[in-house]
Amino acid sequence: MGKQMGKAVKEWMARHFFSLLMAAAGVAALIAAGTNSWIAVAVMTLAVLPSLAARAPVVAPPPAVETLIDTDPLREVKAAFAGFDSPVYVLDLKANVLYQNPSARHIFGPIDQGQHISVKVRMPVVADMIRDALASGRNGQVEFAGTVPSESVYLVRMVRAEATDGAGAFYVLIFRDISEARRIDRMRSDFVANASHELRTPLASLRGFIETLLGPARNDAKAQERFLNIMLEQVTRMSRLVDDLMSLSRLELKARLAPGDEVDLVPLLGSVTDALSPLAGDLGVDIRLKLPEEPVLVMGDRDELTQVFENLIENACKYGQEGKVVDVTLEPPAKGQAVQVSVVDYGPGIAEEHVPRLTERFYRANVESSRSKKGTGLGLAIVKHILTRHRARLVIKSELGKGSTFTVRF
Repeated sequence: MGKQMGKAVKEWMARHFFSLLMAAAGVAALIAAGTNSWIAVAVMTLAVLPSLAARAPVVAPPPAVETLIDTDPLREVKAAFAGFDSPVYVLDLKANVLYQNPSARHIFGPIDQGQHISVKVRMPVVADMIRDALASGRNGQVEFAGTVPSESVYLVRMVRAEATDGAGAFYVLIFRDISEARRIDRMRSDFVANASHELRTPLASLRGFIETLLGPARNDAKAQERFLNIMLEQVTRMSRLVDDLMSLSRLELKARLAPGDEVDLVPLLGSVTDALSPLAGDLGVDIRLKLPEEPVLVMGDRDELTQVFENLIENACKYGQEGKVVDVTLEPPAKGQAVQVSVVDYGPGIAEEHVPRLTERFYRANVESSRSKKGTGLGLAIVKHILTRHRARLVIKSELGKGSTFTVRF
């Protein structure tokens, strides 16, 4: 505003420079003639100013600034919760909905402002918590498992907020999804229980054999030889279990790091098949390998992919032994399709209810069969972790009496 006024005044003085100069000269002449100076100045100023004032610059006043006042006393509360990932409801003291954030709208569906929260939140345990919090005026908290829109576990908190900036007291109802934390807790608990169980059996056997060797079989050479062989098998089993556990631990540490090397699956599968041929021969199984003539390259870690196919082909030989044949087929990438490797056995197959859980740690479709074949229950879990790191999938199809097909798709 000041700059605008100064510019206008300068332009006005430039336009009327000669008028001002004449006025000044007249004042000087009056003073020289002996006229009282202040009277002369006043007279000349009154004579000249009216004509100049008529042509003086007119500076328009600044436009008025319109001030918008948001009268919503909860505007800051709404702005704070709008970006929350968790569903949030703001309720009045009667549990009527004052605000629902976008996450709540997305997960639980919309609710009109002013409706009672029970219209949307109908879980009995949560409804009881809300009722108790309203009656006591204190905060409340409860955990519940829901199935809509998907199976989830929520920690629900209801917090009272006192009146501020014209808003009356209100409650904030927050749903925090803790499904992943509960899943990890359950997985950790199951893992510790299963690992303890797997180690307890061989350790108990070792203890019993050692006590026997120190006692009744102290001088029995035949019993000592038999017991020592059994002890060696048990120690070997524990060693395999520890090795598998270490493999899983290492894979979990680098699960987010995708491998960056190119691996040709043609020689890799040939090498794995050659290494397992003695085992297959002992089991009376013939491994039939079907490979394309041209290289088939994928991004991966050679050692880890070797471990994947060793696990799959070895399992097919052991558990599909009745079929006498295992087919290993590498299909190069056709137009619009991915590279895939199929391992097919013609054994007894797997019941449908077991298939989705085969890659769980320590899960066995047949416990006795697995242990008799020296399995740790971790092989397919390792396969799943490696393929996840390679951005690949394991697809399992099986039918009782017709064998099983394990397909790796890159």
